[in-house]
Amino acid sequence: MLSPQEATDRAADLIARARNAGADAADAVYSASASEGIQVRLGKLEDVERSEGEHMGLRVFIGQRSASIGSSDLTPAALDELAERAVAMARAAPEDPFAGLAPAELLTHAPFADFDLYDPVDPGAEALRAAAAEAEDAALAIPGVTNSEGASASAGVSVFALATSHGFAGGYRGSSHSINASVLAGEGADKQRDSNWRHTRHRADLPSPAEIGALAGTRAVARLRPGKLRSGPMPVVFDPRVSGGIMGHLISAMSGSAIARRSSFLLDKRDTQLFDPSIRLVENPHNPRGTRSRPFDGEGLATSPRNLVEDGRVTGWLMDSASARQLGQAPSGHAARGGGGAPGVSVGNVHLEPGDVSVADLIADIAEGVLVTDLIGQGVNGVTGDYSRGAAGLRIVEGQIAGPVAEFTVAGNLLAMFARMRPANDLEWHRAINVPTLRIDGMTVAGD
Repeated sequence: MLSPQEATDRAADLIARARNAGADAADAVYSASASEGIQVRLGKLEDVERSEGEHMGLRVFIGQRSASIGSSDLTPAALDELAERAVAMARAAPEDPFAGLAPAELLTHAPFADFDLYDPVDPGAEALRAAAAEAEDAALAIPGVTNSEGASASAGVSVFALATSHGFAGGYRGSSHSINASVLAGEGADKQRDSNWRHTRHRADLPSPAEIGALAGTRAVARLRPGKLRSGPMPVVFDPRVSGGIMGHLISAMSGSAIARRSSFLLDKRDTQLFDPSIRLVENPHNPRGTRSRPFDGEGLATSPRNLVEDGRVTGWLMDSASARQLGQAPSGHAARGGGGAPGVSVGNVHLEPGDVSVADLIADIAEGVLVTDLIGQGVNGVTGDYSRGAAGLRIVEGQIAGPVAEFTVAGNLLAMFARMRPANDLEWHRAINVPTLRIDGMTVAGD
């Protein structure tokens, strides 16, 4: 794997090859990763996985025509062929009036801030196996847990670099560490499964494997002998394990490309009061050791902290350069690049600010409702905002948790859900989108 500087130089070299092949402009990305993972089940080693890979993506422009191509063969001859093929593809492509690199005057430049994304510690296979075994042992020790689907521990490093033909060049390195445990509780047809996982940049930031495993076991036992819910409108409370998905639907609808295509339920809603004025959704791609932190976006623009929702209103769209041109605005620094193709958009380290009440107080006045801990299916319409998901969780009766329930559906419309949303004060800080427990009144539940 190349160093960030070597990766940046390799991307710049590919740009030069593209220009020599006839491209008017180009950008190139280099991405590489290496990881090692160990899985155990019932105390025995079940799987050892080691993966390494490098990839380069090239996007070229001939006037308003563009093409993208990628390769994992990084030999000089292969990169020459890659550049020539990309230019030939671009010459045959239709014109796109919005195609082009990011505005040169908006590019950021080195030196880039260091957000402590790289942990040089390599735990090694034995330490990973020990961590996975400890997590599984802790889960199996919970009374009521009867079997294991396995526990795993992994560690990896990655490098990303971007270069453009109009003056940007930069790269950075990151690391990842994770532990996961999944177990079964109960016997026969009454078995229930649940899991727990954590992912961090630095190994020292992981909770203990025993803590991760014990929570997996506790969650599985809590799901035993689920009952049924009646059908009808009632308050629905979303656990932090699933509440981030609701904000994820909002973020998807804020994509500039969705707005430009008029395929977002937020169309014409930028200045509308969507949430209670107390609601604030914050993005900070500069969080030290953040799993979504980055110094620049996929087009070479600076990333920056911002409030995506302020005073209950969306503050703007998430735009790469193409969608910004379509909308007549400036790109927002949210461009994201994969191994090939045009940029998409992504956000970094998002959290919904917590409310001022505990979960107990949030549900205290609910005569009949449900706390959702698991969502199933993908029943969300990004154009209309209609929301319908299969679910499992815990019944709420007279303000108290009253046992597990399963095989029901929760439904509503995201705009109406946003307007009724009330957060608790139990914000957790280890997911890509961190959201506390949410209460949404008036949702429709389809049970028995």
